[in-house]
Amino acid sequence: MSARGFNAFLPLASTSWIRLAGFTRNESREVTILPIENLIVRRAEPDDHLALYEIFKNPKLYGGTMQLPYPSREVWRKRLAEPAEGSINLAAVVADRVVGMLGLETFPNRPRRRHAGRIGISVDAEFQGKGVGSALMAAAIDLADNWLNLTRLELEVYADNEAAIHLYERFGFTYEGTMRQHAFRDGEYVDSNIMARLRPPKSNQKRD
Repeated sequence: MSARGFNAFLPLASTSWIRLAGFTRNESREVTILPIENLIVRRAEPDDHLALYEIFKNPKLYGGTMQLPYPSREVWRKRLAEPAEGSINLAAVVADRVVGMLGLETFPNRPRRRHAGRIGISVDAEFQGKGVGSALMAAAIDLADNWLNLTRLELEVYADNEAAIHLYERFGFTYEGTMRQHAFRDGEYVDSNIMARLRPPKSNQKRD
């Protein structure tokens, strides 16, 4: 779900490479995760707005998020061209095609919440179940843990989205509570779960 859901999962068991591009100046970072060839995770650019518009035209996508039907090209363009302060948008790209997006919202102007980040993720219906979500989650956690110094990541997910919940659990997210009748979806109210991940201590960290 976008800030509240996602519908794809693949076990983290492959030895293939993905490339995490453009997070530290001109450097690229690599992690072993996925079997999809030519999968790149990079910062989303304003020119990606048309691809995201097409992705979110699919009822399967907006039904799993807090988006409304009939997306606007201009809304997506502005969202990517003028992100809110502290917001980072990542795009998953396969052969120059944007197939997924993850938003990481931080709170630079809220001193007591600077340690936290909020995640939302969506994947093109055609690419769900192929590991794109895993690539985006791996990139977001790397960014949060190793570059933004975030110690808490949180998200909301519809309580009936078992695939998304399973994915998040694989990345260390745990259940924290249920918001009853949290959203109105396809003619009825549905519950959402709150999940969060606390950054684990580094294995070489000395204890007092």
